[in-house]
Amino acid sequence: MRRLAIYVRATWDDDAEVWVATSEDIPGLVTEAANEQELMDKLQMIIPDLVAASDEQFDDIQSEIPLVLMAQKESRIRLRH
Repeated sequence: MRRLAIYVRATWDDDAEVWVATSEDIPGLVTEAANEQELMDKLQMIIPDLVAASDEQFDDIQSEIPLVLMAQKESRIRLRH
């Protein structure tokens, strides 16, 4: 199966104060970082190793594939009455 991109979801963990990243496209991917840039840097290092060790099909990919980071952080807003 040809992949057009690798999608990674990052959610903010308030308790640990880190971004936690996982991906349905890359089995075993779980990592965390203090900010989005650090997270992207870690993903650039981790994903190639996980792809090499994976049974997922990445045969059509020559040397590069887009990495899409979808970040979600929830907050609360106090409304004025």
